[in-house]
Amino acid sequence: MLDISSSAIAHTYSTNMQTELLGDIQRIEVSGDKLVIKTAMAEAHIYIYSPTIIRVNMTKSPSAPDQSFAVIQQPSAEISYKDMPDSIEVRTSTLKLRINKSPLRFSFYTADDQLLSADDERFGTNWQGEQVITYRKLFPDEKFIGLGEKTGNLDRRGTSYVNWNTDASEHGIKTDPLYKTFPFFIGLHSSLMYGLFMDNTHKSYFDFGATTDEQMSWFGADGGDMNYYFFGAQSVTKILEDYTWLTGRMEMPPLWSLGYQQCRWSYMSAKEVLKVAQTFRKKKIPADVVYCDIDYMDNYKIFTWHPENFAEPKAMMDELKAMGFHLVTIVDPGIKVEKGYKQYDEGIKKNYFATYPNGEKYIANVWPGRCHFPDFFRGDVRDWWGKSFTALTDAGVDGFWNDMNEPAAWGQNIPSLMQFGKRPMPELRNAYGMEMARATYDGTKKILKNRRPFVLTRAAYAGTQRYSAVWTGDNSAYDAHMLLGQRLVNSLGLTGMALIGVDIGGFTGNPTPELMVRWNSLGVYTPMFRNHACIGTVYREPWQWGTKNEAIIKKDIQQRYRLLPYIYSSFYQAHQTGLPVSRTLAIDYTHDENIYHPKYQNQFLFGDAILICPTVSTDDTADVYLPKGNWYRLSTEEKFIGLQVITAEAPLTDLPVFIKASAIIPMQSVIQNTAEKGDGILELNIWNGDEPNQFVYYEDDGLSYNYEKGEFYKRVIRFDPGNKLIVLDTTEGNHPSKFTHINLILHGFGKVKTISVNNSAVKATKAGKGLSFKFENQDGEVRIQF
Repeated sequence: MLDISSSAIAHTYSTNMQTELLGDIQRIEVSGDKLVIKTAMAEAHIYIYSPTIIRVNMTKSPSAPDQSFAVIQQPSAEISYKDMPDSIEVRTSTLKLRINKSPLRFSFYTADDQLLSADDERFGTNWQGEQVITYRKLFPDEKFIGLGEKTGNLDRRGTSYVNWNTDASEHGIKTDPLYKTFPFFIGLHSSLMYGLFMDNTHKSYFDFGATTDEQMSWFGADGGDMNYYFFGAQSVTKILEDYTWLTGRMEMPPLWSLGYQQCRWSYMSAKEVLKVAQTFRKKKIPADVVYCDIDYMDNYKIFTWHPENFAEPKAMMDELKAMGFHLVTIVDPGIKVEKGYKQYDEGIKKNYFATYPNGEKYIANVWPGRCHFPDFFRGDVRDWWGKSFTALTDAGVDGFWNDMNEPAAWGQNIPSLMQFGKRPMPELRNAYGMEMARATYDGTKKILKNRRPFVLTRAAYAGTQRYSAVWTGDNSAYDAHMLLGQRLVNSLGLTGMALIGVDIGGFTGNPTPELMVRWNSLGVYTPMFRNHACIGTVYREPWQWGTKNEAIIKKDIQQRYRLLPYIYSSFYQAHQTGLPVSRTLAIDYTHDENIYHPKYQNQFLFGDAILICPTVSTDDTADVYLPKGNWYRLSTEEKFIGLQVITAEAPLTDLPVFIKASAIIPMQSVIQNTAEKGDGILELNIWNGDEPNQFVYYEDDGLSYNYEKGEFYKRVIRFDPGNKLIVLDTTEGNHPSKFTHINLILHGFGKVKTISVNNSAVKATKAGKGLSFKFENQDGEVRIQF
């Protein structure tokens, strides 16, 4: 275990290795879409991708191919510059890059000359052997957020990290590295901000002033180029939008993947899987997904079924489908060395596996025993891998769980000699899991034709959001891990990942009933809501915790299903803009010092308007920091003024959840699974406030790609307190809504005066807390005067 507080920078190099500085500029030229700057030892290439994105690439191998696993965009235009005696300037409408000539240094400014970030004047970028490092100016008040799946505080200042995808089983709350690499962070200082993405898959390092006497920050890698993208937009939201424009955004997920998911290592037979599903339905606890871990296979060989315990997988799947369940099966990368095993024989024949430099196939031990590892960096290998999933899809499986893909092997320390094609493992390890997820996604998408696959991966690199969901790996059953898990989810949200989960209850160890209840209540507001446990631990299904606790867990899972219209619309927002569903408060309240305090840093927004305060299972009250604005306690409707700390009641039955004033939250009645039709009533909740607001409500069929052809239902819902008006704008898209009635519930309002649809008055009737009126899928404007 590595402790980030003690600066766990694990790189090594020879004591006599010379430090090579960039030196002075010798020549400048424009070559197509890039500015080329040459020094005695390297070249710097400057590209403009947009008014707010500039790329800097420093290389000692200028003729090498310029490739990226993460970036999907191209530079926007030919580049121009201004040559001055001591410096060069490259400008966009938003950014100014000033390049010092002697020595070569880079400084980024806003268009009005406010310094955002700059090289350290002494050291800048330099090499020691193959290792390349950039040293940066550190501002006295500078904070850092991001890097994805990293332990520690929301503000990374004073800590250091390693990116080296690792099977971090039984990791602690300070362990580093973990499973994923997202070398992207946002710096905040002087009421300014910037983003920086170092696109380099080698083992890499980030030090945010931890080891330099507060003089500078630094980042670098063991090989490759110093290759980074600088983002100059002046809001976290816009930086995330730019970063996900550059690296891609998620597709709309299958709606069923947003329901409750039940998993275990392992349900040992089809009979046990079906019993779990049947019990959910018998007890009327909503659920959509059940998982099969490694024991569904024949001796852990992927793309097989156990010949006895899962002898008739299609029959099992038919029963699950009849109950409204989807099955997700685990698939690891290791291919068992066994003649007669289909994937082994095919891989050997086509030379699909990783090798040593002399051509021998690399072998390591994992679950099946001695295994080869597919070279997912080859297109033909990815195609072969994808086609292999028919062994699962033919039975009816439409969810695919990629595990052990750091890659992991017993003993952990895969030798650097291992290579994929001609490229050594140290160059590509951090991208291996992403390319496996890509192969899985591409293959199953083709097989399922117009149905969306659900892909889940443990290891990842920047850009993985295009292919897969992620979870935070093998966590543990104690309160500190529950809080860490939420910080990891929030931080992963800053990397383009929106569909993120943790193992509810903790993978290893046995949670107390209180922890299980509390963690499940937090799971309601986790983008992917999955309960998972390790072999040998107590069973975690909702009914395993006694009648009283089962009722609480059931109530909370029902709340998840009631919120699905809001949640699905929030995923549409992520699909369109890259804004995550689970949001650190640093996104919306960036310059509020209180949100970085360790006591409040776990708080987050779920979608636009729901504030969650994660609370340990042993506390029945919680100190909650309410940011700027007015807030309502969801359970009591009590109103609070923001910019204060309150002590909130927090019994196990009521996690502290608050709603932002002026919020618009669509909900529905409880259903047992996402395929269930429901009662056709959309419950439209609006909380009174002084600020105007709008919410983009979105539906589609939840299963197909028809939404890409216009088959969706979208409405902008606007709240206008000044004119005492609520407006549902005319619809976009040609998919009919599944709701025919609206139950309007106004929180903190007076009476409704009139309701009209397409300028015709509509009669409303009292329904519970609200007013119900018939809607009949009309696509016209709805106006509600209050």
